[in-house]
Amino acid sequence: MPYRVCFVCTGNICRSPMAESVFRARVEEAGLAGLVEVDSAGTGGWHEGDAADPRTVSVLEAAGYDGDHAARQFQAAWFTRLDLVVALDAGHLKALRRLAPTPQDAEKVRLLRSYDPVADADLDVPDPYYGGTDGFEECLEMVEAASVGLLIAVQAEVEGRAA
Repeated sequence: MPYRVCFVCTGNICRSPMAESVFRARVEEAGLAGLVEVDSAGTGGWHEGDAADPRTVSVLEAAGYDGDHAARQFQAAWFTRLDLVVALDAGHLKALRRLAPTPQDAEKVRLLRSYDPVADADLDVPDPYYGGTDGFEECLEMVEAASVGLLIAVQAEVEGRAA
């Protein structure tokens, strides 16, 4: 069974689809495509079925990532099939842990930037939605930096399952 990771932000049109796209590329580069499944969702359903924000798509494609996406809302029932739920900010972390059906499920929720060894004390990836393209570019930089450490952690979990 693959190791399953889901990135979660507010509406699933900016930060979480960006993290999903970047991390999927890291997983493929590491040769783990068949062993790790990557997706994303939002804490709310306002944008369900919508594509990613055009600024997200633009920044992703300019950096060589896939921008194809359809938004959806995270469901508590998903905890049973997920191994790791990656929140993009502290508000998402709290909301997801409250949504978790069990304490074990709540332990599956982590902040993305907690995987970045050089991140400052503020581990939130700021929401770029109400700003310009520069906010989306900053978001991409944070996501890319944290994805390296996240890949190391996920790779260790996958190898541990195989042992």
